[in-house]
Amino acid sequence: MTEDEIRLWTGPGDYVDSDHPEVVAFARRVTEGAGSPREKARRVYLAVRELYYDPYVDWSPEVFRASAVLAAGRGYCVGKASLMAAACRAVGVPARVAFADVTNHLATPQLLERMGTDQFYWHGFTEVAPDGRWVKASPTFNASLCQKLGVAPLDFDGENDALLQAFDSAGNTFMRYLRQHGAFHDVPARHIMQEMRRLYPKPLTRDGGARPDMEAEAAALAG
Repeated sequence: MTEDEIRLWTGPGDYVDSDHPEVVAFARRVTEGAGSPREKARRVYLAVRELYYDPYVDWSPEVFRASAVLAAGRGYCVGKASLMAAACRAVGVPARVAFADVTNHLATPQLLERMGTDQFYWHGFTEVAPDGRWVKASPTFNASLCQKLGVAPLDFDGENDALLQAFDSAGNTFMRYLRQHGAFHDVPARHIMQEMRRLYPKPLTRDGGARPDMEAEAAALAG
């Protein structure tokens, strides 16, 4: 990777706001004592993965912004991918956000009913290059949610791709990547919001009552 490429992929974006003070502090805290860029990427991944996964977002640009996801302590896949990229950049690890359409994704019946499909369009994940070679990591689902839905949490070693699980704990086919949309320096938020309105005409947030909670839904399924 050239010096110009390193500057590009470690520089801040609007949504991947790696220069935000709270993002910088978070990144430094979770990577303290890490001996290599690979270990930094691994630690950032684990810290971001364990933020609460929340697909019932209110669609506004803030759901894509790394600092906003960190402040909320929760986010859906794109926001968490943005935060992982931002935190990696904040400690000098080249990172970018990437997108794909997937199916057979980890979801509750309630979420699938709201979506009207089992296809998740513009699923966000992160690509990092701790050793000059791009690898993929999806910090989407926190471990407690995975446990409730019978799937092992996804680990990342900083060296090999860690994309969402192809099989569940029983060995059944679980999800597939259908289409890759490429990797970006920053989240193409305006385009994604237009696509979400087109592809999911029914809002994910419920009308009235308590805010839906996917982990509570998963716990009810587990009995």
